[in-house]
Amino acid sequence: MDLITVSGPPSSGKTSILLRTIEHFKQRGLHVGVVKFDCLFTDDDVYFAKLDIPVKKGLSGSLCPDHYFVSNIEEVVEWGNNQNLDILITESAGLCNRCSPYIKDIKAVCVIDNLSGINTPKKIGPMLKSADIVVITKGDIVSQAEREVFTMKVQSVNPKAIIMHVNGLSGQGAYELSTLIYDKDKHVATLEGEQLRYPMPSALCSYCLGETRIGKKHQVGNVRKIKLGDS
Repeated sequence: MDLITVSGPPSSGKTSILLRTIEHFKQRGLHVGVVKFDCLFTDDDVYFAKLDIPVKKGLSGSLCPDHYFVSNIEEVVEWGNNQNLDILITESAGLCNRCSPYIKDIKAVCVIDNLSGINTPKKIGPMLKSADIVVITKGDIVSQAEREVFTMKVQSVNPKAIIMHVNGLSGQGAYELSTLIYDKDKHVATLEGEQLRYPMPSALCSYCLGETRIGKKHQVGNVRKIKLGDS
């Protein structure tokens, strides 16, 4: 079973792209499954289920969804192997633009959209910078010049990545993506002992543990203060 990790900012078009891409996998007779990770709510699993494929979802609740992802990915891989999948796709929200759920030697795809802002590529950390493939969406509602400038911004952050444009509505580009992300010779039996490509943020502070009161005397652990100066 091949494992593919897909992440990207909320509403960037991850699910739409995957639905179109999975259609091409199915046309080739491949058995695909999806596990969707999110924070408080998602009904994306309903859309995946309409493709008649195995699907599970996990909601992290009060935890960072990408930390939740790492804590559960080994069990998810075991589930995928028990389903006899050819391809297991995980979709993670990347809500804070800082985490990266990517694993060494596992294909990593970042989805980002043209409407997110010209400087957004610089604001997204390892999730974009360490991806193998960057998929840019919503190119049909901006000009050619805007598409090219945005692509250059992505290239400046991750010059090693394959960058491609995919339309989640029409499906244009989805077949090409399906040929890039699947490796039939890849067999992931377990992730035990494997490593992330980038460490998660070390943000263990009193607010991570449920503190709600404001003020220095209530702040313990890993706390970072803004430098405001004297003026």
